[in-house]
Amino acid sequence: MKFKTSKEDLLKTIQKVQNAISPKTTLPILANILFEAEKNVMKITATDLDIGISSKIPIKTDMEGAITLPAKKFIDIIKELPESGDILFTAKKNNVITIECDNIIFKIVGLPKDEFPKPPDFQNKNTTLLPQKLLKNMITMTLFAVSRDETRYILNGILCIIKDKNIKIVATDGRRLAVVEKELPKETVINKKVIIPTKTAQELGRLLLDEGDVKISFDENQILFDLENTLIISRLIEGEFPNYEQVIPKEVKEKVLVKNDAFLAATKRASIFTNQDSMAIKLDISKDRMSVSKNTPYIGEVKEDLSVSYKGKSISIGFNPTYIIDALKNIDTEQIGLELSDNDKPGVIRVGNEYVYVVLPMQVV
Repeated sequence: MKFKTSKEDLLKTIQKVQNAISPKTTLPILANILFEAEKNVMKITATDLDIGISSKIPIKTDMEGAITLPAKKFIDIIKELPESGDILFTAKKNNVITIECDNIIFKIVGLPKDEFPKPPDFQNKNTTLLPQKLLKNMITMTLFAVSRDETRYILNGILCIIKDKNIKIVATDGRRLAVVEKELPKETVINKKVIIPTKTAQELGRLLLDEGDVKISFDENQILFDLENTLIISRLIEGEFPNYEQVIPKEVKEKVLVKNDAFLAATKRASIFTNQDSMAIKLDISKDRMSVSKNTPYIGEVKEDLSVSYKGKSISIGFNPTYIIDALKNIDTEQIGLELSDNDKPGVIRVGNEYVYVVLPMQVV
């Protein structure tokens, strides 16, 4: 194998795939990146067996071939090479690759391609096409609500439901719930309900663009996202996602209408005085007025009044500020409606008919 490419193109592509490499693995081959040169195209792949990411870049090929190289050492080498000029790669039969740039020569030992896990075959599988921007926005509006508790593995991912002309994504950690539903540009011919692991959803959110389409293919327990020059293959979480619909309260008539940016800023300021023993901030709501406050003994206190539109009964309620901040910073509307029915009932934020966010209250100490 012998080829040339630029440092910029190579680093950009490696950055797309490197998060699929597990920092802790008992299989040495999984610490490597697979390089496959064919017809002036280089395909670069990394996997931890749960998720695999591959991406392509144009190269000047003198000799086709494939090899795997230790990811960390290879990336460290490329980062230290000069910015100008092409990098020449030459692989020998003994799995040693020579990297030449200007008057610099590196040699690094790899492992043969045969030891690298082969990707599953997605030919003739169920597929659907979605706009990348639509899927990216839906992931952004829900992913923050997934559970990080590994004992609740069913909640360690986002539920994705594709049916007829709609797509819905759901995430919850048991204390909050985010649901977003969008209409597809055209009706799909498949009905699917899958749980996509958190790491896969994170990589999708990072790699999806604001233009173009993503082709999604489904296997029995795996899923493929084709972003043209980048592929993401992932295992799915097996099991039954909880019945999230039963925990969404009915819409209330009287809502607290408040400016998103003002509410977000006040919540951030109040969160300064939270600690492990006193997490909740307090909302005191009355006619056309809401105060956001936090009083922590021996630390300090803060109180901020906000102008709101509200005609309902007075309510005092506590929330984890992080749960409020996560939602507000990902909702792209000037004003939000906060629905509250009592101090021990969940708070709800709805954005039209597309988005619902439910958060459980906390006792204010």
